[in-house]
Amino acid sequence: MERGYLHSRFPALFFFLALLLTSPAISTKSVRGIQPCRSLVLFFHDIIYNGKNAANATSAIVAAPPWANRTILAPMMNFGDIVVFDDPVTLDNNLHSPPVGRAQGLYLYDSKTIFTAWLAFSLVLNSTDYKGTINLVGADPLMNLTRDISVVGGTGDFFMTRGIATLMTDAIEGVVYFRLRLDIKLYECY
Repeated sequence: MERGYLHSRFPALFFFLALLLTSPAISTKSVRGIQPCRSLVLFFHDIIYNGKNAANATSAIVAAPPWANRTILAPMMNFGDIVVFDDPVTLDNNLHSPPVGRAQGLYLYDSKTIFTAWLAFSLVLNSTDYKGTINLVGADPLMNLTRDISVVGGTGDFFMTRGIATLMTDAIEGVVYFRLRLDIKLYECY
């Protein structure tokens, strides 16, 4: 009797095990092994307002802690400063190259002990090669050589895209100008 019971259940058990082993939840594919569906390298140029450069500034401090002001970054790792920006984005590291779009958003300095910022911005691209937006968000520990932030969506050519942007500080000129290199790898492209 028991042999007949197992024999009659074998096809269902085999089907269940086959389904379980092919399930994405059990997948052994490494995330690092997945190739991006699209990659691009862009540079964004940030010129912070310092009280004297209103004509050229592309970012400004809009909130500062009580011990600071809005024309000079706060002491103690710039803690408490919130900066909004509308920076030109280029395909190379030259500020005077034709822009392919704008980086628009904010960064805020969120630590008293580590030089770090939190970023939330959109790359608004409007060139012959790219049309649409790429939305990025994440922590930016500025003292690291490279930092990864999340690509959380987009529009146009980048509709509902997701991926990783690796940031690298490409240049710093005092507290007024910096340039970031963004190495963007998209893993969901529609």
